[in-house]
Amino acid sequence: MTLTEIPETAPELPVQVATPELEATNERNDRRRGFLMALPAFSFLTVFFALPLVLVVVYSFATRNRFGGTDLSGWNTDSYQELGSDLVRQVLTRSLVLAVITTVICLLLAYPFAYYMATRKIGIRNLMLVFVMIPFWTNFLVRNYAWYVILGTDGPLSQVTETVGIGPTRLLFTQAAVVLGLVYGFLPFMILPLYASIERIDGRLLEASRDLYATGAQSFRHVLLPLSLPGVVAGSILVFIPSLGAYVTPEILGGAKTTLLGSYIVTQFLTARNFPFGAALSTVLMVIMLSATIVYFRKGGRTL
Repeated sequence: MTLTEIPETAPELPVQVATPELEATNERNDRRRGFLMALPAFSFLTVFFALPLVLVVVYSFATRNRFGGTDLSGWNTDSYQELGSDLVRQVLTRSLVLAVITTVICLLLAYPFAYYMATRKIGIRNLMLVFVMIPFWTNFLVRNYAWYVILGTDGPLSQVTETVGIGPTRLLFTQAAVVLGLVYGFLPFMILPLYASIERIDGRLLEASRDLYATGAQSFRHVLLPLSLPGVVAGSILVFIPSLGAYVTPEILGGAKTTLLGSYIVTQFLTARNFPFGAALSTVLMVIMLSATIVYFRKGGRTL
């Protein structure tokens, strides 16, 4: 091959110099692509989540006419003024108390379990995680009806207590039955955040505290608890929020004697046909839940 037959090299492509204008253009293109990718999810959340919430808020300012219908033309705050009645205060207080009790019991049960699970070998840890997740494999309604059978007068629990001479138990349709069902249903929501928080703690910190002659209680109070506080906050909110607005468990295990906020709201919509008042109750409940969610993201969510 002669020198004249040597192919010429391909011309070099022009190199774009990084300029503020070029960087701004690339950033706009990235934002546009990201928006187009997220558009289906945004559309779904807008249609099936945001719009129904806006509709509930709008109905809370509506007027109930004499025929039981809802008049959207005359906006007022009458429904919110009715929230100060004695019955509403009783229902709200009962719901708050039971939600707090449920949260505290779940925390007391979940913390030692989560600590034990986080300090085991990986095989045992995964097996225990499966046990925690098993209840989610069964329908929530079916699980509540299972407790309905267990706590009934002719159920297994009553038969056992009657056999040992204590007599039949009457837990069904009581606040204790509601708390038991709520704890059973929401306990995994407390265990999982606590496990995720405790599992990240360096075990050498606890060993160092014991080397400095700290007792087990002191190590827990000054080392383990502060480091796992994000999990405590997250788990408490994840249990408190659904417990406050629970409907299925109080309706099945509590009966008419234990009316909570969720059951009372459903009654206003389906039985009393008072849509504005039911929407006002729902709006107040959403505000409470939103406030708790903001606390979660500010205090616990960023460090989990």
